[in-house]
Amino acid sequence: MRRASLRLRLFAVILTPLLAMALIVGFWRVTVAQQTAQELFDRSLLSAALAISRDVAVSEGDVLSLTTRDLIGDAAGGEVFYHATGPGGIYVTGYAYPPTGGEKPRPALNTPHLFQAIYRDEEVRVLQVTERLTIDTMTGDTTVTVWQRLTDRNQLATQLAIRAAALIGVLLATLALVVWFGVGLGLRPLLDLEEAIAVRSPDDLSRIKRPVPIEANGIVRTLNRLLGQVEASIDAHQAFISDAAHQLRNPAAAVQSMAESVRDARSETDRNQRISELIAAARSSARVADQLLSLDRLQHPLRPAAQQSFDLTLLVRQTCADMGPIVLKEDIDFGVSVPDAPVVVQGDPLFVTEAIKNLIDNALKHGGKTLSVIKVALTCHDGIAQITVEDNGKGLIPEQADAAFRRFSQIEPSEGSGLGLAIVSSVAERHGGHLSINRVLRGASLTLSLPAMAT
Repeated sequence: MRRASLRLRLFAVILTPLLAMALIVGFWRVTVAQQTAQELFDRSLLSAALAISRDVAVSEGDVLSLTTRDLIGDAAGGEVFYHATGPGGIYVTGYAYPPTGGEKPRPALNTPHLFQAIYRDEEVRVLQVTERLTIDTMTGDTTVTVWQRLTDRNQLATQLAIRAAALIGVLLATLALVVWFGVGLGLRPLLDLEEAIAVRSPDDLSRIKRPVPIEANGIVRTLNRLLGQVEASIDAHQAFISDAAHQLRNPAAAVQSMAESVRDARSETDRNQRISELIAAARSSARVADQLLSLDRLQHPLRPAAQQSFDLTLLVRQTCADMGPIVLKEDIDFGVSVPDAPVVVQGDPLFVTEAIKNLIDNALKHGGKTLSVIKVALTCHDGIAQITVEDNGKGLIPEQADAAFRRFSQIEPSEGSGLGLAIVSSVAERHGGHLSINRVLRGASLTLSLPAMAT
């Protein structure tokens, strides 16, 4: 599933609350505009009513002044209608009939009264004001009624609301453009970083030094760390391939040389001897190749499918049974000691088997002429299973561990490849254990320790 771009996500995150706020502010602004317009219209009606009342008093009920007429004609909210009565309710001026309907209680003297009513089948807003005036020597209450159509008022209020909404819409659109291009401008360093990485060759794993925003520093640091790990892994694989090629060159050359000597053998006895040597060289070459493959597999994490619980007692017994004929063929005593109870460990039994074989093979190859006994013992104490391979050969001390466990390294020149103990050490690490050299009076003693499971 393809995810939205970071630019779109930032745009949505920034603009969504602004849009919601704009809607709230717009609704508030329209409501306030309508209320304000209503107050202004009512004040306009009041001004018209007072002006008409004044003119009625001045002209004694005859006509309205030009100023008052202009005020009525230019009043906000549309045309203004009026009706004036003198003392005793006598009609004075204006439209003959005022609006009907609505609540029209007799207003208090000099107090404006607002209400809604019906005039010619239309809703109107009505204002009445009563004052005590003298007209033609008659003193009494004069009532002035003025009104406006609500439709005219609503049209003006709607226009104000539309203008407010249009202003908010323009501001919001402007803000959206600013945010869109602003986010793009803010992301420009990341796009530059992408371009810088894209133009790199596969061989360029150097650190990224391009300046980036503070928020992207963590990404660059992580990427640099990953590039460093990849470079280290590639260097390690290249070194391994180089060492492996070097180690395989000698056995391959030996096999080729012996094959040629078999071809050139002068007698049947000589031919048989050289065939035996050729077979031994081929086995040695195959052993080196197997060890190299095992070491390469150990460079990667153990597969979950290969992880299983198994009885180390049975594994040690079976492995020693497979290696027994090889050891006994060299006229060397071979002893195996395992407990009667099962010792359960978690891991890859193939790798553990390979480790045990390499410990026994290491004793055979490096024991020297004095080697006459190889013993394998399995013990378990405090949740730790220990496989100890001991011999009475040349000997090995703990101070030589670094050299002995390093790949393609040997304490003394021998027919070995220098990979056996390196493989055992890698197997121990991958299984949460360790390989150690024990200090003994004679010979060599190595212990492979692995975590044991409770049974």
